[in-house]
Parts: sequence; C-alpha cells; structure tokens
Amino acid sequence: MTGWNATHIPDQSGRTAVVTGANSGIGYVTARELARHGAAVTLACRSAARGRAAVIRLRGEVPGAEVEFAPLDLADLSSVREFARAFGQRSPRLDLLVNNAGVMALPYGRTADGFETQFGVNHLGHFALTGLLLPRLRAAGPGARIVNVSSGFHVLGDVRPEDLDPDPARGADGYRRWIAYGRSKSANLLFTHELARRFTAAGATITAAAAHPGYASTNLHAGASAQEGRTLTSRLLALGNGVLAQPAAKGALPTLYAATAPGVGQDAFFGPRLGWRGAPVPSWRAGRTLDDAAGERLWAASEKLTGVSYASLPR
Repeated sequence: MTGWNATHIPDQSGRTAVVTGANSGIGYVTARELARHGAAVTLACRSAARGRAAVIRLRGEVPGAEVEFAPLDLADLSSVREFARAFGQRSPRLDLLVNNAGVMALPYGRTADGFETQFGVNHLGHFALTGLLLPRLRAAGPGARIVNVSSGFHVLGDVRPEDLDPDPARGADGYRRWIAYGRSKSANLLFTHELARRFTAAGATITAAAAHPGYASTNLHAGASAQEGRTLTSRLLALGNGVLAQPAAKGALPTLYAATAPGVGQDAFFGPRLGWRGAPVPSWRAGRTLDDAAGERLWAASEKLTGVSYASLPR
C-alpha cells in the first residue's frame, strides 16, 4: 500500500456506484475518480442545485464520464426510500455503495423523523439506505462493496443503543455536540462490523469496509459555525484547513482504496498513514467498534427506528 494513490485504482468499467454527499469534498473526489476509471456513478446529494452543479463540474474534468445526480436527504427517511425506489427502477444492480455524506458537531436538532440530527444523518439514514439497496448489491454478484466513511473522532463517543437520543434538557447528561458526533462515527464502524459479520454468516459475496479521511480540507468542518453565524470560528477553521489539512483529493484516498483495491477484507478499516494525513493504510479503531454483542444491539435498534429490516441477513 506504500504510496497508493488514485492512479492505482483498477479499471471500474461496467461497475455501477452510488456516492452519498458527492457534491463537494471527499464525496466529490470519490465520485470523480470512480468515474475517471470507468464506473457509472450516481451523485446522491441533498441539494439539487449543488448536485447538478457537481455533475457539470465532473463532466468538465472527466470528459465522457457516466454520472448523474439523484436527490437524497439522509435527514428524511421518506427521501431515503424514494431514492432507493427510483434507483431500483433505473438500475438492476449496484456494485458499490459509498456512504460518505455526514454532518459534524452541529447544534442540537432533529431530523424529519425526530432523531438527533448527527446520529440520524450519519448513521440511521445510511443504515436505511444500505438496507433498501441491498437487493441491488446482491444482484451485482461477487465483488460488490459497501464503504462506510467514519472518522478518527469516533473515539469521542460510544454507541449506547438504549440511549440514542440525547436531550439537552438533561444538562450535563444531555447533548454535547462532539460526543454526539463521535457516537455517530462509532456507529458507522459498529454497523460495518455487524454488516460484515452477517455477510460472512450468510455466505454473501458483498464486502463491507470502512475508511476515514484524517484531517482533510472540506466544508464539513465549517458547517456548524456557519449555521450559527460564528464568523471568526469559520475563519479560523478555514485557516487551519489551509495550513494543516491535506487536500480533499488526498483525504479521499482511504475511501477509494476501500472501494476499489484488490484484497480488501470484511470489516477492514483504512485511514491516512500518519493518522491525519498520508497514503492509505489499515487504521487503528476503538475496540468497542468490534464488539459483536454491541453490534447486534445497534442493529436491532436501527431496524426498529428506521423501519428498515434486513430480512435476508439474519443474526
């Protein structure tokens, strides 16, 4: 893996991919490089304007790219269901699902379905999407993959299936934005672990893996401060991005490796060599994200909350 970069991506011709949150940052680079190597890519984005603009930009950078925009709001399960329904009508198979979209350290809020926003978008939305697209992934046959994009900040929060909706009214035991973010990112890894375990038990030929970008220069860091009108914080974050962060093109490499490199195993987790920047390598992860019992509890809670059942993947 030493020095692995986008030029090492194998030919993706004939493969179909969905990348969530693909209008900018890590998601855009992921979609662009998959398309550059021959994949037909759907950019699944919440904003129609930004999604369509990203398609135009991508086609300009990769002439002849087979890409399209499709609306997807992970904060609204009705939108997730509609995306899966429409995709199923357009395509009989899906070779690669990259669950990349996310929000970070937002002030307390709720999704359209009443879930705490970070957990609802970062985990539950993707859990539902994956389950609804599973028949198309199975139809792709050997080689299909699911890549969940987590974060090194997963260490900040443990997943407690019995308490997935922190309430700021509870004071110190209520909502803390960075803990909530870490919890959602731990959920991404625990979901990957349980998904991989169930694929193995069912003899499925789909690989579930995960990745994190390290510290990459994207719009994700400024989302909360911009939402709250904290101009100085936004400027400081922009400065930090410019000085310390690696560009999005580098931050996307762990995701691209997990999505395309030969020999990626079940439940593999990749990140930058130095933890925050560098070429992709296998990454350390908190032991709690490898706990079978915790994975089963999170899975059961997620099925109950979203109403999406993975009937073909029993425990």
